[in-house]
Amino acid sequence: MKIVVIWALSLIMILGILTSEGVARRTYFTPEQKAQLQAIHTIWVNVLALTERGKVDGQAIQDIVKQRLGHLGYHIVTSREEPSDVMLMVKCEEQKKWAGTTQAGGDADHADAPARLWRGPACLFTYRLNGRDLGWQKEARTDFDDPVSAAQAAQAPKSGPYAIEQLAKRLQIFDFPVMIAAEWGHDKQLFQLLEDPQTSTQRKLKILSLLPEVQSHDALPYLKEFIHDKELAEPAIVALSTTGSEAIPLLTEVFQTNPDSAIRAAAAKGLGEIGSHTGDPSITPPILDYLIQSLKQMKTSEDIDFPVLSEVVWSLGKLRNEKSIPPIRELEKKVWLIYDTSKEMEELRDATNWTVKQVDMDGQIQ
Repeated sequence: MKIVVIWALSLIMILGILTSEGVARRTYFTPEQKAQLQAIHTIWVNVLALTERGKVDGQAIQDIVKQRLGHLGYHIVTSREEPSDVMLMVKCEEQKKWAGTTQAGGDADHADAPARLWRGPACLFTYRLNGRDLGWQKEARTDFDDPVSAAQAAQAPKSGPYAIEQLAKRLQIFDFPVMIAAEWGHDKQLFQLLEDPQTSTQRKLKILSLLPEVQSHDALPYLKEFIHDKELAEPAIVALSTTGSEAIPLLTEVFQTNPDSAIRAAAAKGLGEIGSHTGDPSITPPILDYLIQSLKQMKTSEDIDFPVLSEVVWSLGKLRNEKSIPPIRELEKKVWLIYDTSKEMEELRDATNWTVKQVDMDGQIQ
């Protein structure tokens, strides 16, 4: 009985590790829901503004939401009587009330998700499709958690209106329109922003971080452009890794030719991610060759480009190619013979130990 319980707990832990962010946050969309989300154009925006003394006018927040979503091409209505495709709810509070956990639990670990420990001013974004809550939640917060003290410091007469006013300012920069477009799979709106010369680098970084969730087949041309931009290259490569085998030639070129260590490391990681999902054998030769060439000159830590080599080793573990066994075994010896107590060496040793176990398992080799 004890063995069965241990086995069950181990299985639960493994499944938890394997569950990706995208599938952990809530139930899957049905094909019908996907089609409905893709077709969204008219949004009914329902704003609720609450202070500790009760409901207050939320017109300022409604105007901001309407203006910012309209910039992406959406048509906004503010009445139940007007036809709409979806209902977007924005609840802004002087002091957030705890509403329990999310239905599936996954969104709580995402960026901009509701913070369970936050009790200060916050605006919660949710939506309903055909009256059904699909579990998506995003939260904008002020930079202060005590509205009374903040209002006193600003010499504001009342904390409630002051908190709502500050939340309105926060919504001017909180990029909920991009998050909503990504949630609904509206890649055209995101691509238009990427093409717009007026779009800030910070916003482009946000869009690139969300593209993997969109899983658009039209993203590749845009990502090709951004891998040559030093500020945008790394997130663009991360997004590229979700496009599948089509990105292998481009990522391989970046890995072999780009002089920037961080960008090469991101490319190696991207190749490993694609390999783990596709099993494409063309990925192994360039990163395996990098390991072999590195071993030839590896005598001290100064001979190691830690970011690149560590990602190469992790990727080889995901690819599980028989040809990588001898060089990985050689690397295993060298990383322990070289005296180095740095964090970078510790990470490389961890990667090496894991990869040795992955590539040298009977029945687990390509």
